[in-house]
Amino acid sequence: MKAIRKTLILGLGNILMKDEGVGVRVVERIDKSKLPDNVDVIDGGTGGFHLLHLFSDYEKFVLIDATLTKDKVGNVRVIKPKFASDFPNSLTSHDIGLRDLMQSAELLGDLPDIDLIVVDIMDCQTVNMELSEEVEKSIPEVHKKIFELIGV
Repeated sequence: MKAIRKTLILGLGNILMKDEGVGVRVVERIDKSKLPDNVDVIDGGTGGFHLLHLFSDYEKFVLIDATLTKDKVGNVRVIKPKFASDFPNSLTSHDIGLRDLMQSAELLGDLPDIDLIVVDIMDCQTVNMELSEEVEKSIPEVHKKIFELIGV
């Protein structure tokens, strides 16, 4: 009998900083009834080394985070990073950057299979708990990509 792989959906961001909180908003709204038993959903907040233990607890990660862009706000992309250096640079409102967290996990040899869903934002300095209209409209697309990545 084949073992069931444990998967983590991890949303990152600071909900006090408008669009920068999109990763957290995505996991707050995901319909858990549609997720298989082997899938967990965690609000990772602004990140931090306290999340490091998760890398040895799960075989697959789907990370959701915002990234600064000069392109279209609300654009959704999936990145398949192989190394910590493949992650976008950190946004300023995170405690530590996603890249920093990945580098630490990489040093420990604990990097699972990772898919990173990024939502392009323009501003990560505005204090506001509401997402912009463009980023708000991207959430259904992010959910669709999550379900594709976990095979639902």
